[in-house]
Amino acid sequence: MKTVIVGCGRVGAVLATSFDQAGHEVIILDLTSRAFDRLPSTFRGTALRGDGTDEDILRRAGADDADLFIAMTEGDNRNVMAAQLAQEALGAKKVIAKINDPVRANAYADLGIAALCRTNLMADAVYEYLGMPQSGLTGILQPTGSHPGGEHHDLAVGAPVAGAAGGSSSDSARSGSQAAPVATAATAATAANQGGVSSPATNGQPAARAREV
Repeated sequence: MKTVIVGCGRVGAVLATSFDQAGHEVIILDLTSRAFDRLPSTFRGTALRGDGTDEDILRRAGADDADLFIAMTEGDNRNVMAAQLAQEALGAKKVIAKINDPVRANAYADLGIAALCRTNLMADAVYEYLGMPQSGLTGILQPTGSHPGGEHHDLAVGAPVAGAAGGSSSDSARSGSQAAPVATAATAATAANQGGVSSPATNGQPAARAREV
């Protein structure tokens, strides 16, 4: 089973490690090599420095026809852009995008993208801990519609317009290295939502080696 993950943040790294241990063919991308410090030395998958919103880079990474494609960066816009590319251009069989904004998560689910909404999950976790009634909101919103033709749906729900600089592809900060070039069509969703600093690999293990796409 080929699994592609865009964003080697804390959750992305945990998923990549788990899928790798389960025997999946794992490809994980991030804009910074430093993000791969989160992967254990036993990681057998492919860690690539590159922009997961760039169709050419995703193809060169081998992301075509993935069984599972997960966009897990800290930027809702970047996750949606990567998910749309995977769904419409790369033939991914199952696509999940992490979208923190519940309103936008519902909007993109209506456009055919399964949306993982961390806000809903965390709110219900707090309610459960306090013994309060849960919201009933879904952590992963199943795709309920279709996204024909790849129109600019980002603009329909208030996403920033092209022209802003691209940020880190995970919740790690940009290192001194330059990110791979971003395709013109992908720049519309690369602004906003910068994250924090990378944490060391689990149990002090050295990071998995990464190469640039």
